[in-house]
Amino acid sequence: VGVERIVTILDPLTHDEVKRPIYEVASSHLARRTFIGNIYKKVKDPNLVSVLSGHKEGSKAFRRYRDIDEEMKKDLVKLLD
Repeated sequence: VGVERIVTILDPLTHDEVKRPIYEVASSHLARRTFIGNIYKKVKDPNLVSVLSGHKEGSKAFRRYRDIDEEMKKDLVKLLD
């Protein structure tokens, strides 16, 4: 199964918006970051996610990949109710 979602990018030469399949414009770094971010939002356990992504515990690189967004903060506050 290929990744064929169409995305809109800015052409660096013409500065026009161009539609391309995501596999033409996404890097392996973007794919890894997206995977880590999505799984972290569901699992919320940095140790488990770092094992899946091949990072060492406490890795600076791993901390850069995982973002704690506003939705996650709201979920944490709800746990206090």
